[in-house]
Amino acid sequence: MEAMPTVSIVGASGYSGAELYSLLSSHFSIRVGKLFANTSAGKHFHEVFPRFSPKFATSKSPLFEQYSSDAACSSEIVFIALPSGEAMRIVPELLQRGKRIIDLGGDFRLKNVSVYEQYYKHQHSSPALLNQAVYGLPEWNREAIRKAKLVANPGCYPTSALLPLLPLLKEKVIRDDGIAISSLSGVSGAGRSASADLSFAEINESVKAYKVGVHQHTPEIKSVLSELAGRAITCSFVPHLLPITRGIYTSIYAPLAQEVTPERVDEIYKSYYAREPFIRFSANDIPEIKHVTNTNVLDIGFRIDGENKMLIILSALDNLIKGAAGQAVQNMNLMLGFSETEGLL
Repeated sequence: MEAMPTVSIVGASGYSGAELYSLLSSHFSIRVGKLFANTSAGKHFHEVFPRFSPKFATSKSPLFEQYSSDAACSSEIVFIALPSGEAMRIVPELLQRGKRIIDLGGDFRLKNVSVYEQYYKHQHSSPALLNQAVYGLPEWNREAIRKAKLVANPGCYPTSALLPLLPLLKEKVIRDDGIAISSLSGVSGAGRSASADLSFAEINESVKAYKVGVHQHTPEIKSVLSELAGRAITCSFVPHLLPITRGIYTSIYAPLAQEVTPERVDEIYKSYYAREPFIRFSANDIPEIKHVTNTNVLDIGFRIDGENKMLIILSALDNLIKGAAGQAVQNMNLMLGFSETEGLL
């Protein structure tokens, strides 16, 4: 009997790392190997995340370990769930040793090193790998992902904007400029690090925009829209912090390039997404975060503003699953030749 592939997680004590472990531990076709978390090394998983406490007192959840490349190389696929600037330090050696990598951070999403350094505020130490990385948006890059050695898992905000916009840009029903994107995110999108700005007293009963005009997901959205649409696309993006734990709600205002009916927009989404297991769309229903929480689903709704010749598109997803860990598992399934939905339904 052929042995199951083994996967490991670097940065397993963060929110995305914990979601990855949760999804992978119930996946029928892989085995979870090493869990690396330098700040929690020596602790069992359930000591950091009590919801994973074993049923029996004599049982133990996996142990967090200090990262080492030798230990990571015991796995066929290595997930990296670290803050930006960290993955680029360890990816080159893993690739040289024949490992396949899915990076949930931002180190390999942008092809232009100067743009990366402008928005992420540090120097890129592995610029030669930027063109090798495959952008891990399964609905649009499926075949490239299957063969990839290094997958750059998309950002949560970009996922919520790219999937609704791309079919409409491909069919040229909306203009290539003047697109405005406004997103609201739960605080888990900022990670587990302690911060006064993210404390309960600061975020509760309030909403605020942040990183206006300088958010690192802005060039990611623009570059991927342009690459996959096949022409230059410009847009603005403003993120907001919402006083909830998880979820992203995105409103997109796209100038129409031609007159369209709701039926035509619905037909376009059907032609691109009718067979996609994790995208739901409706000409009638308005998405809500509560309907996608704890799922790998992206919901899309829309309205036509005929007076202003504008298409208003709305989307909702769980930032920790479809916006991070769930999409990473989708990519892994493609890379290993499994059903894309395995471990995610």
